[in-house]
Amino acid sequence: MLGQPYRYGGAAPGGFDCSGLVVYATGGAGLQLPRTAREQLHAGSPIARRQLRAGDLVFMHLARKELHVGIAVDGDRFIHAPSAGGYVRIDSLNAQPYANGFLTARRVIDGAAATPPASSAPAARATSAVELPAPHLPAD
Repeated sequence: MLGQPYRYGGAAPGGFDCSGLVVYATGGAGLQLPRTAREQLHAGSPIARRQLRAGDLVFMHLARKELHVGIAVDGDRFIHAPSAGGYVRIDSLNAQPYANGFLTARRVIDGAAATPPASSAPAARATSAVELPAPHLPAD
């Protein structure tokens, strides 16, 4: 997914918007999440920023976006599709504008076991025990 271009409404290789990247990544892990960032804001359970771990969703308000979502890589970094003209990349939550724009985080997976969610579970409250595939990190 890294390096894929931003595309408004995109949710597949070839182009992603921020919430489309989340839907694609979590879908590959067996989760069904809502399509828009606003809907994803209600998925899973709220967590404090200091509790972030890989796979958690992070939400922020940025200058040109009412709501932006990405996926935590660890407690400090996240992968996201930033904006028009950009590419899927990993950034630090401590860097600007993300640090000032941070709103909340949601846990949509539980890494304790490896069982996909039941198909009868509502998508907006999807919580599963599957792990998201680790993103490919560029070599230093």
